[in-house]
Amino acid sequence: MFVVFFVRAAGVYASGGYPFVCEVDPGACAGFLMGGTCASSGTGVRSQLVLIPLVGRAVSRGVIKGHSIPRMTLGSLSADGLGCVPTLLVVCLGLLSNLSLQALVGWGQIFPKWQLDWTSTSTVLPTPTMSHSQLLLSQVACDLLRRIIRILYLSKRLHGQLQGGSREITKAAQSLNELDYLSQGIDLSGIEVIENDLLFIARARLEVENQAKRLLEQGVETQNPTQVGTALQVFHNLGTLKDTITSVVDGYCATIEENINSALDIKVLTQPSQSALRGGPGRSTMPTPGNTAVFRASLWTNMEKLVDHIFTVCGQVQHLQKILAKKRDPVSHICFIEEIVKDGHSEILYTFWNSVTQALSSQFHKATNSSMFLKHAFEGEYPKLLRLYNDLWKRLQQHSLSIQGNFNSAGTADLYADLQHMEDDTQDVFIPKKPEYDPEKALKDALQPYEAAYLSKSLSRLLDPINLVFPPGGRNPPSADELEGIIKTIASELNVAAVDANLTLAVSKNVAKTIQLYGIKSEQLLSTQGDASQVIGPLTEGQRRNVAVVNSLYKLHQSVTKVVSSQSSFPPAAEQTIISALKAIHVLMGNAVQPLLTSVGDAIEAIIITMHQEDFSGSSPGPEKPDVPCSLYMKELQGFIARVMSDYFKHFECSDFVFDNTEAIAQRAIELFIRNASLIRPLGEGGKMRLAADFAQMELAVGPFCRRVSDLGKSYRMLRSFRPLLFQTSEHMASSPAVGDVIPFSIIIQFLFTRAPAELKSPFQRAEWSHARFSQWLDDHPSEKDRLLLIRGALEAYVQSVRSREGKEFAPVYPIMVQLLQKAMSTLQ
Repeated sequence: MFVVFFVRAAGVYASGGYPFVCEVDPGACAGFLMGGTCASSGTGVRSQLVLIPLVGRAVSRGVIKGHSIPRMTLGSLSADGLGCVPTLLVVCLGLLSNLSLQALVGWGQIFPKWQLDWTSTSTVLPTPTMSHSQLLLSQVACDLLRRIIRILYLSKRLHGQLQGGSREITKAAQSLNELDYLSQGIDLSGIEVIENDLLFIARARLEVENQAKRLLEQGVETQNPTQVGTALQVFHNLGTLKDTITSVVDGYCATIEENINSALDIKVLTQPSQSALRGGPGRSTMPTPGNTAVFRASLWTNMEKLVDHIFTVCGQVQHLQKILAKKRDPVSHICFIEEIVKDGHSEILYTFWNSVTQALSSQFHKATNSSMFLKHAFEGEYPKLLRLYNDLWKRLQQHSLSIQGNFNSAGTADLYADLQHMEDDTQDVFIPKKPEYDPEKALKDALQPYEAAYLSKSLSRLLDPINLVFPPGGRNPPSADELEGIIKTIASELNVAAVDANLTLAVSKNVAKTIQLYGIKSEQLLSTQGDASQVIGPLTEGQRRNVAVVNSLYKLHQSVTKVVSSQSSFPPAAEQTIISALKAIHVLMGNAVQPLLTSVGDAIEAIIITMHQEDFSGSSPGPEKPDVPCSLYMKELQGFIARVMSDYFKHFECSDFVFDNTEAIAQRAIELFIRNASLIRPLGEGGKMRLAADFAQMELAVGPFCRRVSDLGKSYRMLRSFRPLLFQTSEHMASSPAVGDVIPFSIIIQFLFTRAPAELKSPFQRAEWSHARFSQWLDDHPSEKDRLLLIRGALEAYVQSVRSREGKEFAPVYPIMVQLLQKAMSTLQ
């Protein structure tokens, strides 16, 4: 197989590039051995090398016929076309000797054993001297000569390519790559014919590499894809693309690490302070940069320069990655990035970014551990450091989005054609696409220790003022000025943290803790004694303190809400965190006033229940008394509500909060009034008129409890709808559209008992309950079905009583009540 390969290779070299073909004359070859030249092939060593293909073909045919040549005659050689083999071998021996190939010393022993008779074609070679191994050595010799021929040719071509400058640099790299291939596995030193060429090739390779490096560096700095693409093609042709890119990226990483060290060098940062200090007897010359504005200004100036440098280098590496991802070799069509990432290696941008983030983390950790000044600066002004990181990330994002357009505008036609062989937007580290890797998080991981320290100090700044305004044993809430100071602290912390959404959320949690602490401290001031809920006399000391606590909580609630609403681009999660804490404050305010509200509600119910102590059975007044005054209980109710509002609730500054609670009392008062009005028995015509007047006065009575009486909703509509029914017949009352819609069926049926004879007892009369107990039962059974069942029991008892006395007819209102009861029950099913 090796012989066949050798023959084919020899044929290629013979026909590929060397046009001087000649017939080999044995005499001429013999003359060459004596130190002359081959007359038929011109002069010089290069012309003599034309014999190599002939030797290769001759020896190969001999090997094909047999692995050894025990005996050979010139006649047989001539018959096989090998007549000139002995002569050619002798010529090759002389040629190899002339070229001083030390590797072939001893090969001359092959050739003297040939016994040649140039006059007879039947001359016999007496000894079987050429074994198979000797033929292989001959082939190696011929292969070496072919390499020399190709090296001489490529060296001449390389001369012309180097004269072409950068336009021919990629072709020169191809020639150098082939020359490297020809030099592999063989020692070419000491060969005089190519000695100068080898020196030239070494110098040419160094020149091409340096020129390509300069081209790559310039192209990356100027973001020129043409120059970068050309340089990458050169390195690819030289076979050093991966090593070169690795070296370039490592250089960038080393530069960034040097800049980090320089920016955090405490000696450089403190130099201005040290020069300003003057030593003297008994005087310390130690710098105190942590306490000077000069040190802080110098530090943050260095940090800004560092961030700018990182951005610049990241842009260059990103540009390089884009070119690698889009450029393909015009011959093999292999994408350059595939050469970089093969064998499981990561893309250069990920490798570079990991190196940068790790350098930031390690160098920052090292610097802050060795200098408390740096540590205090980064912890105390962490938002400023985080803002620099965020600005860097935003700039990288924007650059990532705009870099593609720069290719189309800056590239030439040739490079643009190369860039058409591209994938759709390969992975870009600055636009996260990998769920298992977050480059932004990798950047900010180095800041975690400083963030934790900053949040701890932030929480202390928020809680310390609250602990100061709520001293142990104190009985009064914070003053307006003290509360304003707390609000300013909250606003300041939120404003400083606005540089980052995650930091804002973390600070918002601290604010929520602050609000919770304020609520806990305020709750401890509330009075829970009996005098806190009295509604008989003026405000007690406990009630005044409760009012002050509620007002303080209200101011806190309103102020914090205003601060949150004034924040621009406030994260929803952070806002929800603070709102949840404020809801707890609102609940606490309600709990603080609930005892007073309960006492007011109980007092109103006690006043309304006294209507049953008045007589509503009178007849209609005569014309001499056209005006019907309201009842005494109504006057008392109006006076009580007015006094409660003036003596108790007017001291609360949170009017909306007060109305939200007193409106519920007003609704409850109206429901109690209608409930008890429906239970009045007997009810005469005069009583109806006085009760109608009470309905009108009821609207005025509950007015102070609400912004507008109409805001009371269903309770107000029921009050307005019930009043006309007082004077309607039972039939019209049963057919009223308000019944069942606005006024419950149970109330109307209950009211119809007032028009029935005494034998038809009301449910509470049948149960022998008082009005107050029946009202309590109704509160305990809000279900309309339970109330209707109680009414049905009263009606069934009436039927049994009529049947037991053998009555012949029921009361006229009974059928109407039964009809309404059946209608009500049907609506519940």
